[in-house]
Amino acid sequence: MNLSDNSKLLDNAVQQLSRLPGVGEKSAQRLALHLLRQPADVAVALGRSLIELREGVKYCRRCHNICDTEICAVCADTRRDSTTICVVETVKDVITLEGTNEYHGLYHVLGGVISPVDGVGPSDIEIDSLVERVKNEDVKEVILALSATMEGDTTNYYIFRRLADTGVKLSILARGVSVGGELEYTDSLTLGRSLLQRIPYENSVAR
Repeated sequence: MNLSDNSKLLDNAVQQLSRLPGVGEKSAQRLALHLLRQPADVAVALGRSLIELREGVKYCRRCHNICDTEICAVCADTRRDSTTICVVETVKDVITLEGTNEYHGLYHVLGGVISPVDGVGPSDIEIDSLVERVKNEDVKEVILALSATMEGDTTNYYIFRRLADTGVKLSILARGVSVGGELEYTDSLTLGRSLLQRIPYENSVAR
């Protein structure tokens, strides 16, 4: 008999925790039992922080990065190079790239990649707002830092075509990032070198 069979409340907590990525039923059960052993205010603080996260978090109206205000800390930092935009798929990729300490420009979070199989087209992600930024801001270079997957490459090419007449320089991460690899799982050293050794996008397109 499972421990959760003794309590519907425990069973419900285990079910909810097991929805988290990388958390199986056994891990969820251990987490739930751990919380039960803690002082009540620990569980209350955890629950409150999750509710506040869900209800209070915002997305930067400029780059779509996660933030607590209308503009994220990166966009608001006047020390950043505002002439360079690094295009990424998710907020996790911003965190990953910031961890390299090699990039000091701005970001643009697409919120996904083009994937016809999954029903995701160009209009479902933040490509139009990227084009508007390039046209309206003093942007000199756009770095395409999407994962080296078929969907990532498709999105890179679509952006390349959309920005072709703007005159902006387009570059892509050097292929120190393995083909088929997710950006968030690439080690910081390799990712940092890929940023520094980025190449013009047109040089990466098969002729």
